[in-house]
Amino acid sequence: MIKTVKTAPYQDQKPGTSGLRKKVPVFSQENYAENFIQSIFDSLEGFEGKTLVIGGDGRYYNREVIQKAIKMAAAAGFGKVMVGQGGILSTPAASNIIRKYKAFGGIVLSASHNPGGPTEDFGIKYNIGNGGPAPEKITDAIFARTKVIDAYRIADVPDLNLDQLGFFDVAGMTVEVIDPVADYAELMEQLFDFGAIRTLLAGGVRIAIDSMGAVTGPYAKEIFEKRLGAPEGSVRNFTPLPDFGGHHPDPNLVHAKDLYDDVMSADGPVFGAASDGDGDRNMIVGKGMFVTPSDSLAIIAANATVAPGYSKGIAGIARSMPTSAAADRVAEKLGIGMYETPTGWKFFGNLLDAGKATVCGEESFGTGSDHVREKDGLWAVLFWLNIMAARNESVAEIVTKHWAEYGRNYYSRHDYEEVDTEAANGLVAALREKLASLPGQSFGALKVAAADDFAYHDPVDGSVSKNQGVRVLFEGGSRVVFRLSGTGTSGATIRVYVERYEPDPAKHGIETQTALADLIAVANEISELKTRTGRDKPTVIT
Repeated sequence: MIKTVKTAPYQDQKPGTSGLRKKVPVFSQENYAENFIQSIFDSLEGFEGKTLVIGGDGRYYNREVIQKAIKMAAAAGFGKVMVGQGGILSTPAASNIIRKYKAFGGIVLSASHNPGGPTEDFGIKYNIGNGGPAPEKITDAIFARTKVIDAYRIADVPDLNLDQLGFFDVAGMTVEVIDPVADYAELMEQLFDFGAIRTLLAGGVRIAIDSMGAVTGPYAKEIFEKRLGAPEGSVRNFTPLPDFGGHHPDPNLVHAKDLYDDVMSADGPVFGAASDGDGDRNMIVGKGMFVTPSDSLAIIAANATVAPGYSKGIAGIARSMPTSAAADRVAEKLGIGMYETPTGWKFFGNLLDAGKATVCGEESFGTGSDHVREKDGLWAVLFWLNIMAARNESVAEIVTKHWAEYGRNYYSRHDYEEVDTEAANGLVAALREKLASLPGQSFGALKVAAADDFAYHDPVDGSVSKNQGVRVLFEGGSRVVFRLSGTGTSGATIRVYVERYEPDPAKHGIETQTALADLIAVANEISELKTRTGRDKPTVIT
């Protein structure tokens, strides 16, 4: 019943910040997915008889790989697999299931915010027992194994009916097909004041939640319409589709523009939110106010105690290095720890497990807390509604009052997508060569105070992560950061982060790109971006 299949290694299976991501035609090559899954199992110890959680965001090829993973888990010796009905589990929901049922780990099938479809993106990520993404020591071991693997083991049994709830036997291993929403919705009810939010919505506050044809649809329908009483139709694009309806499931001002325009219209809802392919990212927008992810993290941290799950206060805040320093000022005022990490949610895991941080976030539309070990889109949406209910204020009022108290961090990210990989690597290499000579140089009114390639020293386990992004810091607190993204599947994405701190409330109403114009020009000059990439403008500005 268990068969061993001879295979040959692929040399391109190096996991990025969130697992292995490639186009579907790559994953559908002979034994490609099987090789990677077997390499995961070969890199782990002590899982015999234990539970493995499996689920994904419903994108194209999700069901096929889940069937493979279940059969291979049986062959590997797991005692049980818990899988979401229809193969569906949002990334934060998968993390919650791993933690709640004390599973050994989980396989999450997603390419997050990237497009889905027969020629689009797919991904496989392994999460460890704390519910978070595998640390580098495990992903490095997986990659090493993929380069030499010569066989995989799989149960030779029929496919499982993923749409039927219940318990099933697969080659002696128990498989439980679970409701993907129930445990997550229950957790949210424990963390937030659903009564206050119900009252807010019943009082006429209209909301629009755009699930973007992706995984959060069933979760949002259950939570916002059924449990919180939002009118039917408040949740949009709620059916998870293999190709996300042909849309790009990335909740930003480009791909969620229809939602933004609706909220900004005279007759539109007063609050809008969108989430991405696998449910771990979020965009928050209120009437007259788009909330940057950096500000969202800071405002959630500053108002955390209004939510029952955080009523005793938070231990600390963690943010990725490219994320603006808005949260730093909140941590300083609260007298709590502030941690700056590399990009990648796995770096927050140690801080959360050690109790050093409670709330954490990334500028790439990801926010979360110690309730799971992933960023969590709907959690952030519920937190905002809880804050609005507790303060009886609009999004715009909450944001402008926060700026008045803490100052405003003008902040923007310019993404140059699908850049020639060689050109992108050359740009970063040239920047690194300039680092020593930049301090002291002036570019117009901007004088460089320091420049480095960010390295992170983990305060919990002592590990060091180098080459995490080139930073150019100017006198007065402004900065630009250059980084290559690890979340795409073709070419390279160059991300340029630009930030200026403005303490004067009289200057908080400037349009963001105008406020940052001099920094943007200097960033392009220092990096020689146009010359090296041929790009006149970014693909996406957020």
